[in-house]
Amino acid sequence: MASSSLAVVAILATLFSLQTYVRSDGSDHRFKVGDDVPLYANKVGPFHNPSETYRYFDLPFCSSAPVKEKKEALGEVLNGDRLVSAPYKLEFLSEKDSEIACKKHLSKEEVARFRNAVSKDYYFQMYYDDLPIWGFLGKVDKEGKTDPSEYKYYLFKHLQFDISYNKDRVVEISVRSDPNAIVDLTEDNEVDVDFMYSVRWKETDTAFEKRMEKYSQSSSLPHHLEIHWFSIINSCVTVLLLTGFLATILMRVLKNDFVKYAHDEETADDQEETGWKYIHGDVFRYPKFKSLIAAAVGSGTQLFTLSIFIFMLALVGVFYPYNRGALFTALVVIYALTSGIAGYTAASFYCQLEGTNWVRNLLLTGSLFCGPLFLTFCFLNTVAIAYNATAALPFGTIVVIFLIWTLVTSPLLVLGGIAGKNSKAEFQAPCRTTKYPREIPPLPWYRRTVPQMAMAGFLPFSAIYIELYYIFASVWGHRIYTIYSILFIVFLILLIVTAFITVALTYFQLAAEDHEWWWRSFLCGGSTGIFIYAYCLYYYHARSDMSGFMQTSFFFGYMACICYGFFLMLGTVGFRASLFFVRHIYRSIKCE
Repeated sequence: MASSSLAVVAILATLFSLQTYVRSDGSDHRFKVGDDVPLYANKVGPFHNPSETYRYFDLPFCSSAPVKEKKEALGEVLNGDRLVSAPYKLEFLSEKDSEIACKKHLSKEEVARFRNAVSKDYYFQMYYDDLPIWGFLGKVDKEGKTDPSEYKYYLFKHLQFDISYNKDRVVEISVRSDPNAIVDLTEDNEVDVDFMYSVRWKETDTAFEKRMEKYSQSSSLPHHLEIHWFSIINSCVTVLLLTGFLATILMRVLKNDFVKYAHDEETADDQEETGWKYIHGDVFRYPKFKSLIAAAVGSGTQLFTLSIFIFMLALVGVFYPYNRGALFTALVVIYALTSGIAGYTAASFYCQLEGTNWVRNLLLTGSLFCGPLFLTFCFLNTVAIAYNATAALPFGTIVVIFLIWTLVTSPLLVLGGIAGKNSKAEFQAPCRTTKYPREIPPLPWYRRTVPQMAMAGFLPFSAIYIELYYIFASVWGHRIYTIYSILFIVFLILLIVTAFITVALTYFQLAAEDHEWWWRSFLCGGSTGIFIYAYCLYYYHARSDMSGFMQTSFFFGYMACICYGFFLMLGTVGFRASLFFVRHIYRSIKCE
């Protein structure tokens, strides 16, 4: 099993890494003097709203030649990339000085559009030989002015490209705007603009294979690493102290329980039982909505497997910075291929719980995560279409995703379900279940579901919240995150703490003679997802400058789906840990 998993990871890593060395046009990044090296303009948008991006030529830029669109892979389209040929020509080793790319007569309406873009801190992104470059469209002069109506708005019209090369390959590129070559956009007046550019070439010793390292080094700077390691050490110390404290108490209490119950069996067999042994005839009574809990466990297991595969690919270096769309491609492909795991887990567990309608259970499993994700996507894609943003998926891409779901995900889900139904596995219960359930005694308010979920979610969340900021700043900002080894350690800590705290709360629930632990353990395990969503509210209002309906809806919509996925995955971890624990303690005592 382990060798097959490693083989799958190796194949996926090879496929995703191919574009590191071979571009889509078949070139291997080698050029001769005077060769036309492709420069693509990707998108423009407000700097503080990463989801709200538009096509480069949605703004009234000019072009000296017909605009050609670059064919995009699935992950690149999902990432909102829409590459087109840029108006600047950067031939290999050809230097230029203030050359005119094209001329444009801006009407009043076009001046107003550029001014609106500059006021919102619009940036542009381009790719030169697959290397990303950015720059701002213009600047706002606020110096000495308190009234916004007095601000001056300027458009940059001259770009300076500085390119480094090693022999016949491009290694590095940066772009600067000339602060003196500007066009005044403050008034609604027609204006003629000459878009110019300069190119400087410089030889470097940096190897071509290391040209992407400068983008990943920003997240590996010493002061950043110190914060990450402090986060891990802080989490580990907190986790060790709390889990050690709970483990000591739990082991001591369980040991005393075993001694007490063994003594009771020797001295007075007719003595009335108390505590968790008292409910041995009810603890394995199947839960309500067993089809739903089986579907939730199946979906959670699939998402857990997906997370492990994504981490494996990340640790072998597939998701290097600006490997456009690799993460989205990996998510779509691996989710489709692991749907059989969801079908098998859900169907086999459902049949263990003596469920009969396994087909309906499979339908529920297939739609439990995909259903809310699909509805969220429909709404957000409609918003993106209304804004004419690049986040709106083209019809062809939607058809491709639908075909993947129809031809890969659904058949594998059904095959897994059939295999799970035919596994004939029986539910391993150490104690016989009585015919009639015992009445649960009245419980104080803090032993009810919601307070227990709050207690269960706080400890795992406290172990990851420092790292969450860096992840959010990468996904919903312009920071680069590449320290996947640290992220994997944090992920393991999250799993361990979730399992342990859920087991502890399950024991206290059984000790209070409350035998309805099935759903409680799942909800307590998954409650960290609710805490992460609450952190979203804090991050949006206190740590980011996002604004506007589109960006707000994208942030809270897709984060709701991600947190729901965490809820299912961690709920499954908590439930599995509790089920193992409950079986263990009831197997250790004599149950009549």
